[in-house]
Amino acid sequence: MMEDKKKTKVIRVYGIVQGVGFRPFVSRIADASGITGSVANKGSYVEIYARGNEKQLKTFYRDLKECPPERSAILKIDLSDCEDIVFSSFEIVESQKEEGDIFVSPDIATCPKCKQELYDPKNRRYLHPFINCTACGPRLTILDAMPYDRERTSMKEFPMCSECTYEYTHAETRRYDAQPVCCNDCGPEVYIIGRNERGQEAIRVTRQAIKDGKIVAIKGIGGFHLCCNAKNEEAVLRLRKLKNRPAKPFAVMMKDLDTVKRECMIETAQEEILDGHQKPILLLKKGEKGTLAKDVAPGNPKIGVMLPYAPVQMLIFDYRDDIDLGTDCLVMTSGNVSGAPICRTDEDAIKELSHFCDLILSNNRKIRLRADDSVMDFYKGKPYMIRRSRGYAPLPVMLSEKFQGQVLAVGGELKNTFCIGKNQLFYPSPYVGDMEDLRTVQALEESIQRMEELLETKPDVVVCDMHPKYNTTLVAQEQKIPIIQVQHHYAHIVSCMAENDYYDPVIGVSFDGTGYGLDGSIWGGEILVADFYGFQRKLSIHPFWQIGGDISAKEGWRIAVSMINDLYQDQAADICNRLNLCNEKMQRLYEKMAQRKINCVKSTSAGRLFDAVSAILGIRISSTFEGEASTSLQFAAEEWEECNGEEEKQPQLLVINEEEDEKQPARLSTNLLVKEIIERKLNGESVGKLAYFFHKILADQIVEGCKMVSKQTGIKTCALSGGVFQNQLLLRLCEEQLVKNKFSVLRHSLIPPNDGGIALGQAVAAMARINKEEK
Repeated sequence: MMEDKKKTKVIRVYGIVQGVGFRPFVSRIADASGITGSVANKGSYVEIYARGNEKQLKTFYRDLKECPPERSAILKIDLSDCEDIVFSSFEIVESQKEEGDIFVSPDIATCPKCKQELYDPKNRRYLHPFINCTACGPRLTILDAMPYDRERTSMKEFPMCSECTYEYTHAETRRYDAQPVCCNDCGPEVYIIGRNERGQEAIRVTRQAIKDGKIVAIKGIGGFHLCCNAKNEEAVLRLRKLKNRPAKPFAVMMKDLDTVKRECMIETAQEEILDGHQKPILLLKKGEKGTLAKDVAPGNPKIGVMLPYAPVQMLIFDYRDDIDLGTDCLVMTSGNVSGAPICRTDEDAIKELSHFCDLILSNNRKIRLRADDSVMDFYKGKPYMIRRSRGYAPLPVMLSEKFQGQVLAVGGELKNTFCIGKNQLFYPSPYVGDMEDLRTVQALEESIQRMEELLETKPDVVVCDMHPKYNTTLVAQEQKIPIIQVQHHYAHIVSCMAENDYYDPVIGVSFDGTGYGLDGSIWGGEILVADFYGFQRKLSIHPFWQIGGDISAKEGWRIAVSMINDLYQDQAADICNRLNLCNEKMQRLYEKMAQRKINCVKSTSAGRLFDAVSAILGIRISSTFEGEASTSLQFAAEEWEECNGEEEKQPQLLVINEEEDEKQPARLSTNLLVKEIIERKLNGESVGKLAYFFHKILADQIVEGCKMVSKQTGIKTCALSGGVFQNQLLLRLCEEQLVKNKFSVLRHSLIPPNDGGIALGQAVAAMARINKEEK
């Protein structure tokens, strides 16, 4: 009897379909549908040969589209006929490399099934620190090259035992084609650096050290953490002292969701992200009856929380030994020297972490690419990324625009990430760090090389900031290919547009710390008209003298004194004294420095404006970490709003233009806003009320500025970007007023608004420029 009109189809699936159990999934649905053929990784896609009758093919194609593995992300499926090839069965065939778009899976947190096996005494992977399966485990951080197969990962150094080999090669198992598969007999091993303890004893010693109030470094998936009991005030303070970190909040790893609910306020949407397969650090409001040491996050209403995402972290909490750890909350902060990248090798840890901790728990599975923890806030029920790294990078941003070309964008100087653009796909890297430290520069160069190899790219151009003295500019120059420079605040706006896949011109509100302006001054509080091909600067905040060089970014009182000198002149010394900012001698010095233009530059930095107001109100006159003064100002405003509601109608301190030169942008009258705040403070108004007043009037000024630009241009879409928009009070006040005035608002979600997002904007702006020139 003839076959029932069987056909052979070729199906190509694009997206995150490698390292997530996609080929085993295809094999299973093929068997269930009666399909014969094959499936293979091609590096840039998965290729399927499927032979069956019309009903079988229809069922197979439906399951392929509608029931893919949870960790996959299908972006496109191409279906075509081919010559009538006959197959006797369905097989997973050897991977073959082909050129094209490449999708690299981020690292995936331990799945519930593996966690259950981890604590099952009857399971042969009982208490195995590297348990994983097809649906979970390390991906990007162990990868040498694509396609994703064991021989192209750091797991190639660990030959599988016969039992793991069986699981790896048989479709009925949970570890069919799971590249990092291993067990206690054939996998990596944990050990204490510089001591003899290995395996179970190493974990037991680590747990005892934490119980005793000590500090330990622990190697995870993407690097080392520094860890101590988050309920032990003495241990937390000791870690702060050793790491020279007086006040910056520590992240806390909590044992389970029940612990999180006891310590924090959490909503359903947040719970789904916190316990999902990415498991980022999530900023949650502290609960009223929390048990954490007060110095974990001093003066901050939120705490950065994550759940265990690697087996070794789960085992630190619960190892079924005779040790009572005494806590279900652990400080788990990045293992690095301040300003340097997270440590990934034993050599790094010995050199940089030994004086921070009492012992180091490491392992012999090599980390190929660093991946620090992602940090996420929530805004109006949706994720609002602060640091995009483990679990998310290097998932690409896909644009509808059909660009052609390859670019490398080296990103910003602070919170650095880089971005590789390949046609319409843009791959933001994991978080690298601050480029002031030469170790971070080296980490950037190493990471760029590895990502270019993984994505099989040879960039035509390299993109960097306009600042001539940035270390990222030097990295760009060392690439030995043509350079395109993209203005910092314009890059912020393009990153927001790209994340929203929006192409028409926008009114871009770019508020952040500092960036190099086209006129050689410092910009940072700008309203632009922008699209992918260029921008015009329409408004800025009122400029001031930023005196004292880099130290002025840390000491907001210096900016406050500079503003007071401009506002009050002969009365400035008295005002500074009454506000407890500085004595008359210092005020006169700053006055003369501005007059003679000594170590000072004109600035429109919104970040420094926030620092100055924080100092004027006596909240923080200086910062021990980036953003401390401005976030403290925000917290004071939010606390006042929560207790008092909206402020009464305020005076119109809106947009003015004080420039006679028409080439200069209009100015938001932030100088008059500062003056109003000073006078109200001296008249005894409450600090919280004035903190809220500042946010409200600044938001009103921004909206009035957008209305002015819209009247000139007809544009009714605004994009809000820059690090200042991590401040959700300002973001909300701006967005709600813009919407009331019939604007559409673009904002960030999974790309950070801060400098961690500008590499995407740099890459897209450069790609657009290249394609425009070629047309």
